[in-house]
Amino acid sequence: MNAVAQLYRVILPVPDIEQAARFYGQLFGTLGERVSPGRHYFDCGGTILACYDPVADGDDGKDDWRFHPMHYHYFAVPDLEAAFQSAETAGATIEQAIQTMPWGERLFYCRDPFGSGLCFVDDSTKFTGS
Repeated sequence: MNAVAQLYRVILPVPDIEQAARFYGQLFGTLGERVSPGRHYFDCGGTILACYDPVADGDDGKDDWRFHPMHYHYFAVPDLEAAFQSAETAGATIEQAIQTMPWGERLFYCRDPFGSGLCFVDDSTKFTGS
């Protein structure tokens, strides 16, 4: 493949699509869009965060759709303090308060109501490699 691949959707498994839509809607300050009974999309700057409830979407639900607890989804935001406040207000579990990492990023870590890891990074400090 000669062209650079573009990441356009990330699936985030959830056990309750209604609760996920409320949580992420409050967290991101947008309603998002229900695209099927078990999928709710949030546009995160051109990449879709797709909350996915396999049972609500008619899948058998036998597979373990949860991510490993060490996996995090990273979001760059223009106002890190406002994102921190939104995470607290939405009911996220804050794992690590705002801090600056050795590679220069200002960020904080939290978890959604289902245990999925989230990290919010100050957009002006985002590091993508050398």
